[in-house]
Amino acid sequence: MSAESTPEPGIPEPAPTGPRRRGKGRRRKASSKRHKALLVTAWAAAGVVVLGGTGAGYLYFKLNGNLKSVDINGALGTHRPAKVDNGSENILVLGSDTRSGANKKLGGGADDGSARSDTAMIVHVYKGHKKAAVVSVPRDTLIDRPACTDTKGTTYPAASGVMFNSAYSTGGAACAVKTVESLTGIRMDHYLEVDFAGFQKLIDDLGGVQVTTTKNIDDPQSHLDLKAGAHTLTGKQALGLVRTRHGVGDGSDLGRIQLQQAFIKALINQVKHVGVFSNPKKLYDLADTATKAVTTDSDLGSVNSLMDFAGGLKGIGSSHMKMITMPVQYDPANPNRVIMAPAQARLVWTALKHDKPIPKAATAGTATGEAKGVVSAS
Repeated sequence: MSAESTPEPGIPEPAPTGPRRRGKGRRRKASSKRHKALLVTAWAAAGVVVLGGTGAGYLYFKLNGNLKSVDINGALGTHRPAKVDNGSENILVLGSDTRSGANKKLGGGADDGSARSDTAMIVHVYKGHKKAAVVSVPRDTLIDRPACTDTKGTTYPAASGVMFNSAYSTGGAACAVKTVESLTGIRMDHYLEVDFAGFQKLIDDLGGVQVTTTKNIDDPQSHLDLKAGAHTLTGKQALGLVRTRHGVGDGSDLGRIQLQQAFIKALINQVKHVGVFSNPKKLYDLADTATKAVTTDSDLGSVNSLMDFAGGLKGIGSSHMKMITMPVQYDPANPNRVIMAPAQARLVWTALKHDKPIPKAATAGTATGEAKGVVSAS
């Protein structure tokens, strides 16, 4: 549902104070935009909103009206892991595969309004907000999904041995959060979701992303055909790259995750060189696109809240972010599915819960896919 935007009398006041912060904020906000395939889009929304919302009051209210939010806390109630008061934050970031509207052509399939979580990442921001860890959750992971209630009050029964992304397609954002909290024992403090169409347009607004591929990538299902060599990816090609699973590697979701993580690094380089912050028109276009593309939990469902959130991330550089895939093994009964490696996954969740670095032992010997090194920053 859409975030209610009920401005208080003091809300337009960021305009006078903004220019003073903006000299530093603009450049450093680029840091908070550099961290993932779809994660990067969601954080770009936060970073760009900070910049785009500082002009005239009209721009602020226009961008505020673009935002959509869901009341995760209201849907899940009190039966959740306790908040850990150690200065850290945990954010669930989803890339949504919605089969309706503008996303129909991008996602394929019927325009039936169905949706899946095409990409899922758990972002842990450490105390002090100087470093972070990102844990990608393969959508093909077989899990036991807990009973959950969506934001409209509809309750869904628990299910065993189902794919992870069925949580979102069953009960939306609230059930996705509930499932992640059940798997990890960690409370998600925030939720960010980006859709296909918004991701594609945001990359186009940035002017594309430069990558080099070491192999040909050809996947009609994700509309991607790249020869080995240097490319400046359009939004459509970038979307194809972060979604492809059949064009390279072993055809698993694990290979796709490796491509997504490589794309992050390429996007980091691109953001450094794009003249976004010296071009007000380009800046506003990015802000408009990003705020339309992102859905947040209700605590982040306003420009002011996103400004505060992004401000807390600005000190995190890409070199201070560790990215891993949730420890999994191929399912012996079905090589197209994976199952969580419980002992090693426990090392990850325990580390994050106690705001500690993820130990190397957590991922040693786990399934990884076969797409590492196929894509790099140009």
